[in-house]
Amino acid sequence: MEVRREKKHACGTICLKYLLFLFNVLFWLAGGAVLAVGVWTLVEKSDYISLLSSSFYATSAYILIAAGVIVIVTGIIGCCATLNEMKSLLIVYLILLLCIFLLEIIAGVLAYINYQELDEELKQNLKVTMQQKYQQPGEESITQAVDKLHQEFKCCGSHNFSDWSDSVWIQAAENERLVPDSCCKTPGELCGRRDHPSNIYRVEGGCIMKLEEFLLSQLYILGAVGIGIAFLQLLGMMFTCCLYRNLKEDPY
Repeated sequence: MEVRREKKHACGTICLKYLLFLFNVLFWLAGGAVLAVGVWTLVEKSDYISLLSSSFYATSAYILIAAGVIVIVTGIIGCCATLNEMKSLLIVYLILLLCIFLLEIIAGVLAYINYQELDEELKQNLKVTMQQKYQQPGEESITQAVDKLHQEFKCCGSHNFSDWSDSVWIQAAENERLVPDSCCKTPGELCGRRDHPSNIYRVEGGCIMKLEEFLLSQLYILGAVGIGIAFLQLLGMMFTCCLYRNLKEDPY
């Protein structure tokens, strides 16, 4: 009877080990996904950082990269603790999971608050930035970001194409354009001289609305990834506690 109980106990411990190992593989993959999103945000969308006066966008990308690295390292620690049945390392792993879980909650609240501020900042500053800094000396990053914004989101101006009538660059005596060439559906040299809807993104809406939608979609994606990882963490903490208890009872 005692032998059967020990075999059943050992079998339960082995099952927990492999469940926790599987969890760690998933957790490691999730960390890799977060890291990839952070790098993609920084590399592919870095041009838009120059359009924002706050560092929220860039900081978010760096936080994602750091979080991805921490999750990957935690997953590796979890795998080592599980396979080697190291109770002390399991405690470290459990504490790390708990810390990451709490940080996710804090980051989620801060992201929501900062998004409201970022949205307000966009409404206040994007139009002025476009009008005052586009094609001005020393503002090459702004010019590149605005041109990319026009083409990627198929828009023209902050609220609409008429924003460009007050632009410092458009009002220059030697300028023949009514809007930047990047507003054109088929960009070309001096194509901005015609502001007809067949030529420019005139009726598609302003860039501020498109940029707001993009940032909000990014926030939803990050939120979904965060919820998924948080669910995995709860499972991981539960499996870790069960395995630790079983290992503590093991006579060997």
